[in-house]
Amino acid sequence: MRADLGFLGVGTDVERVYRALLRVGRALPGELAEQCGYQEEQARSVCRRLVELELANSQGDGVLTPLSPARAVEGLVATAVTRLELSLQSEVHTSGIVDALIAERRAPSPGGQPGAGRSVHLAGMAAVRAAIDELTFFTRDESLTTNPTGVLSQESISHARPIDERVLRRGVRMRTVVGHAAREDPPTMAYLRELAGKGAWIRIAHDPIERLIICDRAAALTPLDPVHTAKGAILTHEPGLVAALVSLFERMWTGAEPLPMVEGEDAGGAAGPVNELERKVLHSLCTADKDEVGAREVGIALRTYRKHVAALMRRLDASNRFQAALLAREKGWI
Repeated sequence: MRADLGFLGVGTDVERVYRALLRVGRALPGELAEQCGYQEEQARSVCRRLVELELANSQGDGVLTPLSPARAVEGLVATAVTRLELSLQSEVHTSGIVDALIAERRAPSPGGQPGAGRSVHLAGMAAVRAAIDELTFFTRDESLTTNPTGVLSQESISHARPIDERVLRRGVRMRTVVGHAAREDPPTMAYLRELAGKGAWIRIAHDPIERLIICDRAAALTPLDPVHTAKGAILTHEPGLVAALVSLFERMWTGAEPLPMVEGEDAGGAAGPVNELERKVLHSLCTADKDEVGAREVGIALRTYRKHVAALMRRLDASNRFQAALLAREKGWI
């Protein structure tokens, strides 16, 4: 039995044309129509889908060339994984399962006290990290964080990377201020630039800063003891206290400077009006005729891509995407 690409979401017609293209190396849609026994218009439609799925490239003269099977399948797998992840996330939020489980944890035990109020004391790093995991799971719009020491251990980076990537994939706007010691620590700087390249905004403070984590301006986490952070933290949802902590973060952000650029490299989000991810999104507005194509060009999920496009259009005060691309060019953003 010959394996097919159906399990990766590729239709029979598209796979048939892709296989034909692999055999010949390059061809016009009309030539592929003849080989596959299709009407030319049908072949053109299939070829457009072939390009959309990134199984082939279309040259300026209309000639199609196939992507290598390994690269093509890798892209299909990545798209399928993203689609599955978004579907599962949507189902989780629709089902309310997390809220139900949290309610179990906060429910009063037999003969015990009621669950936590709007401010909770968390003892130990294990409890703090569990709270961070929970907060970031629900974050949808904005993440504000600081790191006063500036230096991240390999353990901290390993723990933070999947959380940060999960947040950024959802299109959450992430802003982080780190202590000035980060400049002298290559592993920390490498990770900060990695985050910036994925869309985070990073600044380095000259003056001492406080440790904060704020999610969607609705919940905030601060250490019980700023000197000995391993003791635990306070998690608060009190609107007045959260608003005060947001104001504190904004003052620290304003007083910090952008992430230094490496020679020959864009610091991605560290300086200028747009970061590297946003610049890629703006470029895609000039080249992609569909959101699905643009998302694949940028390498992010479709929903995340659309959130970035909407945010950029608001910043540019553009009424449509074509105008947004023009305004971005006029401003020198792309």
